[in-house]
Amino acid sequence: AEMTHLQAGLSPETIEKARLELNENPDILHQDIQQVRDMIITRPDIGFLRTDDAFILRFLRARKFHQTEAFRLLAQYFQYRQLNLDMFKNFKADDPGIKRALTDGFPGVLENRDHCGRKILLLFAANWDQSRNSFIDILRAILLSLEVLIEDQELQINGFILIIDWSNFSFKQASKLTPSILKLAIEGLQDSFPARFGGVHFVNQPWYIHALYTLIKPFLKDKTRKRIFLHGNNLNSLHQLIHPECLPSEFGGTLPPYDMGTWARTLLGPDYSDENEYTHTSYNAMHVKHTSSNLEREASPKPMKRSQSVVEAGMLKHEDLGESENTQPLLALD
Repeated sequence: AEMTHLQAGLSPETIEKARLELNENPDILHQDIQQVRDMIITRPDIGFLRTDDAFILRFLRARKFHQTEAFRLLAQYFQYRQLNLDMFKNFKADDPGIKRALTDGFPGVLENRDHCGRKILLLFAANWDQSRNSFIDILRAILLSLEVLIEDQELQINGFILIIDWSNFSFKQASKLTPSILKLAIEGLQDSFPARFGGVHFVNQPWYIHALYTLIKPFLKDKTRKRIFLHGNNLNSLHQLIHPECLPSEFGGTLPPYDMGTWARTLLGPDYSDENEYTHTSYNAMHVKHTSSNLEREASPKPMKRSQSVVEAGMLKHEDLGESENTQPLLALD
């Protein structure tokens, strides 16, 4: 098979994987791309701002070379950006909101890939300081990070894994996660971005995050649902899917603890250190501070305000989850 310039730089193993898993055929790559490009005239309502071969190829890979599906994803990609214009205004690492989110470790990105060549993204939920970062800015920082990472052809083929650590994520923090912003995140990641997500792993999730998950399930495609793993505090089930050699110590891995600034430094380069208004104390110091004040707050019960938040709606469902705060199912696959 002729090596097309579009596959330049890919290892023979990856080219073979693309053939087996994605139906990628170097001999007809150009025809496949052209057939997707030919569909653009069917959607005059959408501005397709980029239509070069390399760009269209990521959408074909994300949809296993099913042309109609790849085109639908391409259309969604630009439509999502058209419908949420302010999210993509100044969509750069040095935008103040995006920069703050990156500096605070949203998202974390591990240097090494997992045993399947997938890039591992980390979110430490408790580090979300809601007075500092809006959920939208965190979502923008994640989308921008993916935009940068997806340039790498190996990742277009191997994909990504997302691990969300909910330890010490308070009920108060969770109450800010409304259905509409969660839906926005799901649309941006699941329906409008050309990446393959091999798994989304929840670790140490409290019951109210489980409740919240139950409420957003209707927005998830079956394929996505099958890839969401709720591990609770059972790291063994996580290690069966992602080897400990690929994970930092927070997840029982053999790598050192994740340094929150790693990815921000990569993206911002020399601009990284000029943020004087705030310097992050170490992750642990912050954890300790949070937990003690959480305990004080929760020790003195206050009457709860009825704001229509997902979590509180979910509270009513607490009983039917069949689990209390301290007992989690070892592995809920769905």
